[in-house]
Amino acid sequence: MYGLITSRNMVRALMCLELILNAVNINFVTFSDFFDSRQLKGDIFSIFVIAIAAAEAAIGLAIVSAIYRNRKSTRINQSNLLNK
Repeated sequence: MYGLITSRNMVRALMCLELILNAVNINFVTFSDFFDSRQLKGDIFSIFVIAIAAAEAAIGLAIVSAIYRNRKSTRINQSNLLNK
């Protein structure tokens, strides 16, 4: 969470977001096994989160590369996309 808030680089912020989603997946699997190991609800939900995170990473990196092509910078504080 700290890395996502304090990061000034867009790629680093996306990487920190992926780490947060992986931590959530570990919690889903652990608590699913801890409370009821016969049901696979947490395991299945973590697979959905992994799939959504992969799509989010692909779209996020595409947006970052488009911003870099236009602005020549991936710094968050330098990219004011509303004032063009």
